[in-house]
Amino acid sequence: MRENVTEILTGTGVLAIAVAFAVYAMGFANLSTGGGSYPLTASFRSIEGVSVGTDVRMAGVKVGSVTNLELDPATFRAVAEFSMQDDIEIPDDSAIAISSEGLLGGNFVEVIPGGSPFNLEAGGEIEDTQSSVSLITLLLRFVTGSDDGE
Repeated sequence: MRENVTEILTGTGVLAIAVAFAVYAMGFANLSTGGGSYPLTASFRSIEGVSVGTDVRMAGVKVGSVTNLELDPATFRAVAEFSMQDDIEIPDDSAIAISSEGLLGGNFVEVIPGGSPFNLEAGGEIEDTQSSVSLITLLLRFVTGSDDGE
């Protein structure tokens, strides 16, 4: 009987720690359950290094995340869908680029706001895109001194 009480208390303690960790992780990852978002899309020649869940940032601040990636069979371009926080309005002449956190860091999607007085609507598309750049291609260009990577 005493062993059962000990097992129940230990299990309850482990469960409480797991719940506390999940709450902490959600707060750390900025995954609040409240607040709305709206979808946007962009088409890239290459979206290497980006996956579903990758941060979308503006001025270094997370304002959304990538929600879907697929290949457009007609244009052979990668189409990225991402969600933006409702309180962040993006001018319709904004640009979007795949950026790197550093030489060994991961990639993220960077929104570069334009100056238009008109904003993108939910479901709109950012047309000015800059694809990811392969580190190996850059190193080859540097070593060979060529502009085409060959």
